[in-house]
Amino acid sequence: MSDASSSAVISLLTQVVGAQAIVTESRELEPYVNDWRGIYEGSAIAAVRPANTEQVATIVKICAETNTPVVPQGGNTGMCGASVPQGNVVVLTLARMNKIREVDTLNNTMTVEAGCVLANIQQAAADVDRLFPLSLGAEGSCQIGGNLSTNAGGVNVLRYGNTRDLVLGLEVVLPDGRVWNGMRSLRKDNTGYDLKHMFIGAEGTLGIITAAVLKLFPRPRASAIAWMAVADPDAALQVFDLLRRHCGERISAFELISRNSLELVLAHIPGTRDPLAAPHPWYVLVELGDSQPGDALRHELEHALEAALENTSVIDAAIAENSTQAQAFWRIRESIPEAARLNPGMLYRHDITVATGQIPAFIKEAQAALEAKFNHTRMICFGHLGDGNLHFNTYVENRQRTDAKARAANDVTTLVYDLIQRYKGSFSAEHGIGIAKVAELVRYKSAVEIDLMRTVKRALDPHGLMNPGKVL
Repeated sequence: MSDASSSAVISLLTQVVGAQAIVTESRELEPYVNDWRGIYEGSAIAAVRPANTEQVATIVKICAETNTPVVPQGGNTGMCGASVPQGNVVVLTLARMNKIREVDTLNNTMTVEAGCVLANIQQAAADVDRLFPLSLGAEGSCQIGGNLSTNAGGVNVLRYGNTRDLVLGLEVVLPDGRVWNGMRSLRKDNTGYDLKHMFIGAEGTLGIITAAVLKLFPRPRASAIAWMAVADPDAALQVFDLLRRHCGERISAFELISRNSLELVLAHIPGTRDPLAAPHPWYVLVELGDSQPGDALRHELEHALEAALENTSVIDAAIAENSTQAQAFWRIRESIPEAARLNPGMLYRHDITVATGQIPAFIKEAQAALEAKFNHTRMICFGHLGDGNLHFNTYVENRQRTDAKARAANDVTTLVYDLIQRYKGSFSAEHGIGIAKVAELVRYKSAVEIDLMRTVKRALDPHGLMNPGKVL
């Protein structure tokens, strides 16, 4: 796009949103064109901040008519660069569209605009004695539109499902500027294709989600949280099975954490401490929730732990005595990515999933294969054991993130992903594809799957203007 045509597009967009809602100066554009980790740097001719769906539709129509690519953006907290613009594009940021349109406690639904911050949605649900269970580390800044477009996971997937499972209806601006109103709050609607699922997880490549109808749940009246030491992932799996038999569906989170992960947090996150007196090779963080108040849930967890200690699947354990201690346990788990970011070594990150029962075998085989090929490696493994999703990350000795060759190397990742393929797992469990994993999508998806995805893309976005360069 020439400077003249860029200026013409900016002029048209300014007429839609006003000069105060469009950003064109390079310094002011920086937060919109770079990702929060400083890994992906992009460019754009402007960032536009619409106030409502009508403005989004008009903006997209202008971009379609002028052949201008559009990159929708929420909180820009993603891990794969999906919201980072590349080239002469328009960033369409939905932050101003942050209204909660309706809360229906009888239907247990909440209707929200895409720019609502996740933590605000959680609080609005709590204000009416309900729970919106999506919870992840960036919840104080990520926006629900971004969560929807990446099908975010988080710590409560085991009990409540991914973001996809928490949505009843969507409002979407299509690539030609038309608005699809699928804002249904129905739990049964068997009238053809369920179109909302095309846009959830599509990372803005098929359209722009502007609003959603979300499911709410009864707010837990009681919770019980424990930090347990186990010898290895096999023992952790035994504990998971035991807890399912004792506590059933009340397990809302079951997290596996390696000792290396805990040591990173203790070294780099002030105010954290080891929950147990002695070090152990692996840990489990479990949270139970119940809609019934009282101490029954804690007693049930205690009985389960007694059984686990008796059969030696658990070596030691601490049950949170109050909310402060519970928050301290969760702070350790949630601080692992930040601690890894503060550590100087080059960390090769892998957001993977395999069948839950295969996790111990995968960890053992992957660790052995990495050691054999690279000698001194340090595994930083943690994640949602209950739903099979691990963050399987590795430091390789003498590789630093300041080294361009180390950053560009894909030998570690290829080894891990090839093994994941053999385990019939996924190389992206909850982070999506974005820029980071486009090549892997083509390599590991079948030709039929890729063809079907491209067919959908061509049908909805024939000119390839929606978030170009991402996913496909």
